[in-house]
Amino acid sequence: MNYIDEALIELRAGNGGSGCLSFRREKYIPRGGPDGGDGGRGGNIVFQVDASINTLTDFHHKKVIQAQNGRPGAGKNRTGADGTDLILKVPAGTMVLDQATNNLIQDCSEPDKQYTLAKGGEGGLGNTRFKSSTNQAPRKITKGEDGEQLFIKLELQSLADVGLVGFPNAGKSTFLSSVSAARPKIGDYPFTTLRPNLGTVKMGYGTMVIADIPGIIEGASDGLGLGLRFLKHISRTKSLLFLLDPINPEMTLIQQFESLMGELKKYDSTLLEKNLFVAINKSDVIGETDDLVNKFSKGVKKIPLKGLHLISAITTEGVKELLEKVYSSFN
Repeated sequence: MNYIDEALIELRAGNGGSGCLSFRREKYIPRGGPDGGDGGRGGNIVFQVDASINTLTDFHHKKVIQAQNGRPGAGKNRTGADGTDLILKVPAGTMVLDQATNNLIQDCSEPDKQYTLAKGGEGGLGNTRFKSSTNQAPRKITKGEDGEQLFIKLELQSLADVGLVGFPNAGKSTFLSSVSAARPKIGDYPFTTLRPNLGTVKMGYGTMVIADIPGIIEGASDGLGLGLRFLKHISRTKSLLFLLDPINPEMTLIQQFESLMGELKKYDSTLLEKNLFVAINKSDVIGETDDLVNKFSKGVKKIPLKGLHLISAITTEGVKELLEKVYSSFN
């Protein structure tokens, strides 16, 4: 199944039912008064946040979503039935944007909460409503109001505490699977991860959610590789964890870090205002580490890092200390 985190749709709330033109017709009452009932209200379109959903796949092929219209009024002052509200489930972190202006309409983030996006039209008035001392047999009614119509863009931004950033094959997926119950696809080739993965880490005194996004490469801001499409999934995080690969044959640790920082800055410079942590991975396959860490520290001393750690995602060496530091940065 393809991972869908954007969708363009049209919402059409239900129209209100028209009022009824009717007069009493009863035996022995030849000139009965008006008894036309009001029309029913049109159905609303409601988004409900469902924590068990993590994609917008259900909206991928839906171009128009229509709620039920209200029923017209009837004789004997019977009000038409209201249109049924259409409740659509969306993942937490769904942003509802106006297609034309890209302005935010609604941020659907609270679990189980319902958000009314498009309101149904009010029902029209039956002729009973227009009876007066001077008009005992009104023939006037009103039509139901049109329901609201919205052209919207849905954009999913995952809700996570920590964003995991690194080049392909840095070991991000292995790290996430070692600290949480998440089981992302792991392989020894670029772009094994093709979609964001979320993992919940139990800290004993709380939890934190880590988001693993597909690896970034140089030139991603210009569309190379998978581009920066998935960076929106770390835009809400409190901290960023850069995972670096000391056995990368093409780039030193400092080059990796500076390149990643540069690509993030091009996408959204405010990302670099978060708590920044660096983890040098694969300590289980490298020899002397002190010189490696010291050299890196000197090369990035002007950058306000919250922490620099040497870890192994496979053996979990240094991982516990890293997680405690990251967790304490926003708690």
